[in-house]
Formats: sequence, C-alpha cells, structure tokens
Amino acid sequence: MLRVFLMLAAFFGFTGVALGAFAAHGLKSRLSEQYLAIFHTGVTYQLVHTLALFGVALLATQLPGRLVTWAGICFALGIVLFSGSLYLLTLTGIGKLGIITPIGGLAFLTGWLCLGIAAWRLS
Repeated sequence: MLRVFLMLAAFFGFTGVALGAFAAHGLKSRLSEQYLAIFHTGVTYQLVHTLALFGVALLATQLPGRLVTWAGICFALGIVLFSGSLYLLTLTGIGKLGIITPIGGLAFLTGWLCLGIAAWRLS
C-alpha cells in the first residue's frame, strides 16, 4: 500500500495546488465570494488530507495492518467526495451536489478514527 498511498498523495497534492491556483487566478472574476470560499474549503481539506495520506503511507511501513490501510482509503475517498463535491457544486451551481459533501466528511472522520484506534492498540 506504500506505493499506492504515496502516488495518491502526490496526485492529490499536485491537483490541490493546481486547483488552488486555478481558483485564485481563473475563477476569481467568475465566482461569487461565497462560491470562492466554498471552493477554497475544498482545496484546504484536500491539501490537509493529502498530508494525512502521506503520513499514512509512511506509517504503513512501520505499523502494517487493516486500520492503517483503512485510514488511507478513507482519506482518499474523503478527498474525492468532500472536496470533489465542493468543486463541482461551485463550478456547476447544482446545489444537490452538496448532499455528497457530508459523506466525504464522514470518510475523513472514519480515517481519523481508524488512526486513533491503531494508535490505541500499540503496545
């Protein structure tokens, strides 16, 4: 899983920076302040959880197990669902996409819970 999680972290890190720059330079004149703030929230959560995913990749080498693996899966899924739904919401204006965002948030929470349980079980 090390390679997969590192590649996902690299991809999400790259796209997070690119999307942040796109919002700052390409969307500033096209989106309302409210939608820009929503887009920025997506970028922030993507980049924070990219770092978490990177940490999970490194942790998986020292603490292999299902909980660490599930943490990485949940972080990646959370990025796609949470941040992705915010990007689509702001770019398309389809408000119903907002229903997906909390599912991504639950994925993030589940990832952190998995990490916490894995830490609790350390001897």
